[in-house]
Amino acid sequence: MMQREWQALGHAAPLHTNDRIHKTFSTFLPQPRDVISPLTGEVTGEVTGEVIRLLDVLNGEFSRQELQTALGLKHEEHFREAYLKPALALRLVEMTRPDKPRSRLQRYRLTEGGKALRMQRRST
Repeated sequence: MMQREWQALGHAAPLHTNDRIHKTFSTFLPQPRDVISPLTGEVTGEVTGEVIRLLDVLNGEFSRQELQTALGLKHEEHFREAYLKPALALRLVEMTRPDKPRSRLQRYRLTEGGKALRMQRRST
């Protein structure tokens, strides 16, 4: 019900993590800073510098570890919170296996909105 109401307000879908070892879970309710206009396909508003850096290195499909290496980042939690979750929440990046977010085979790629934003930034 919470997820349905959150999305009814126009927000991106919540991201859930489940740590079975420590018997905890967390829900990230993204507060989108940018909205992709359905009419123009352009991203409006402010995108964080971290998300921009992620979009710049994302060509094709990459694992989380490959993305961290490409960005020169070592701390996994910082990468997830500052780079990956906001990009997923803004629907600029998508998972190749959305039904299995913790899969060892999980890869990430740009969405059409992410590609459009990157092209828009490169042309200016």
